[in-house]
Amino acid sequence: MEEMEEELKCPVCGSFYREPIILPCSHNLCQACARNILVQTPESESPQSRRASGSGVSDYDYLDLDKMSLYSEADSGYGSYGGFASAPTTPCQKSPNGVRVFPPAMPPPATHLSPALAPVPRNSCITCPQCHRSLILDDRGLRGFPKNRVLEGVIDRYQQSKAAALKCQLCEKAPKEATVMCEQCDVFYCDPCRLRCHPPRGPLAKHRLVPPAQGRVSRRLSPRKVSTCTDHELENHSMYCVQCKMPVCYQCLEEGKHSSHEVKALGAMWKLHKSQLSQALNGLSDRAKEAKEFLVQLRNMVQQIQENSVEFEACLVAQCDALIDALNRRKAQLLARVNKEHEHKLKVVRDQISHCTVKLRQTTGLMEYCLEVIKENDPSGFLQISDALIRRVHLTEDQWGKGTLTPRMTTDFDLSLDNSPLLQSIHQLDFVQMKASSPVPATPILQLEECCTHNNSATLSWKQPPLSTVPAEGYILELDDGNGGQFREVYVGKETMCTVDGLHFNSTYNARVKAFNKTGVSQYSKTLVLQTSEVAWFAFDPGSAHADIIFSNDNLTVTCSSYDDRVVLGKTGFSKGVHYWEITVDRYDNHPDPAFGVARIDVMKDVMLGKDDKAWAMYVDNNRSWFMHNNSHTNRTEGGIAKGATIGVLLDLNRKTLTFFVNDEQQGPIAFENMEGLFFPAVSLNRNVQVTLHTGLPVPDFYSSRASIA
Repeated sequence: MEEMEEELKCPVCGSFYREPIILPCSHNLCQACARNILVQTPESESPQSRRASGSGVSDYDYLDLDKMSLYSEADSGYGSYGGFASAPTTPCQKSPNGVRVFPPAMPPPATHLSPALAPVPRNSCITCPQCHRSLILDDRGLRGFPKNRVLEGVIDRYQQSKAAALKCQLCEKAPKEATVMCEQCDVFYCDPCRLRCHPPRGPLAKHRLVPPAQGRVSRRLSPRKVSTCTDHELENHSMYCVQCKMPVCYQCLEEGKHSSHEVKALGAMWKLHKSQLSQALNGLSDRAKEAKEFLVQLRNMVQQIQENSVEFEACLVAQCDALIDALNRRKAQLLARVNKEHEHKLKVVRDQISHCTVKLRQTTGLMEYCLEVIKENDPSGFLQISDALIRRVHLTEDQWGKGTLTPRMTTDFDLSLDNSPLLQSIHQLDFVQMKASSPVPATPILQLEECCTHNNSATLSWKQPPLSTVPAEGYILELDDGNGGQFREVYVGKETMCTVDGLHFNSTYNARVKAFNKTGVSQYSKTLVLQTSEVAWFAFDPGSAHADIIFSNDNLTVTCSSYDDRVVLGKTGFSKGVHYWEITVDRYDNHPDPAFGVARIDVMKDVMLGKDDKAWAMYVDNNRSWFMHNNSHTNRTEGGIAKGATIGVLLDLNRKTLTFFVNDEQQGPIAFENMEGLFFPAVSLNRNVQVTLHTGLPVPDFYSSRASIA
């Protein structure tokens, strides 16, 4: 019977009903609680004023729901009159069982009468705390509501069945044994709850507290009251009004409002309604039986879910551990390469230290010997060896010339770990939904008229089929490597157009796209073949150039505002194929030495090209040229430049070489070999030089024939 206990508790006080009354909405309230939640209404809304205007049709007038709102659907915690400016806002409270109740705006006047007999404020309104339906009381007040004697009897039997367990009724968890009972509140308290909820002060000080056993006996011995008519308090119910669906007395039939209504014997209707309730309970019992079976099924599902979760977690941990092991193996391989580079750098630097140490020892010895020779006072003997010593000194000085006192190796590691694809894959690592709850998107269509290539860039556009009904959350664009290799993702997002930069020149790419949503991915679209340009058309890049560089002629012509060398790069980078471009000298004053070549994107911009390890260049004056990389000067070659000269740069990434030309003649041998990676055309110059870039040129014929012979 414990499940029934909530049916026996008042929604306001949360305790068992005490003298319950029945509201017109069929819900119940303790008589004392009903009085506590009364609210006084304006005079214009009273039953008397409505009857005077001819609008009253019943003993209880329900307020218009659009004029009064005592319950906030937004759970704001406050209720107020919506149509009466004079009514005060009343805070909303919660009863112990969670139902919202509305206390009166002011405390009721002190009275020694029982709640049923105490006078009710004029024009009072009561709102059901369960259905929130509001009504205005008539002159009878709370006495106009019938008493629920059946509910009182059920409560008595329920309490007698639990007489052996006199527990505190206010403990939230693990109720303690009751120590007292309040006869006025009809509540059993343990000592902590009594001190907290029933302090011996104020109005509660007059309440009588008795031992639990005595309180239980007083409950049993309380006389059962006879159900009487609410309109005629001295008459018992004898008939049942079918139209009003309520018991009535004989005076109601003779002179009351039920005189013209159909009535039936109270006992017959009692048996009939009992039969109807029993039949309804049979159907509800079947539903309860099904609910119990369903609960058993749910509990079994809980166990199965726990077992499957353990198994799935173990599988997930194993998969992640395998990924971590693979990453650790790759980490060891990369560390081995770093250690190899480390050893190589140390070997080069140590060799240079050893070489410089030996040469410095020889130079110091020669200097000390020459100083001792100078001390000799024999002129003829000194002149016999002086010429040879002078030549040796000059020769030794020349040996300490350019590049000798420059480190052959930088301290930086020219290694950059490209972990972005792996991080992207980790971020996209997710579970695959095994059972689709909705269809996957339709296969997208590549719009051929909007797809094109320019230089080493490709622009692709696609759309969903016109009759597609399944929305796509995004798209995945894939390209191969330009050699018919595996496809790789180049774009993931919601857009339907994408431009891919940094492709190889003179290469054929295959492109495809697919759509995805929460369910999964669609089929791939048809493959589109794209051909990049055979030769590169590009200009100088103002975005990456030094601030002293001056641009003109659509960024094809550059000069500088500074006397120091400044670097400017081309807009296009190369990593594959054979590429040739030329630079003409428009102005050449005071014999400067501009530099031409290629560089990485992060090359130093405020020094001559080739001073760091990010550039490979040829610097040239009016008489001769040198190749330079990492500040190392090599291959001095006779022949310089003047105004009108043409410098050609040939980057052959198939053979991994860089070659220079001056006025259509090769300048020196192959300048640099083992060229790998991404290179940008580059120039360094000062204010005494102005040059113009010429691109889109074919490879010189003599080089093509030489390459075919090789």
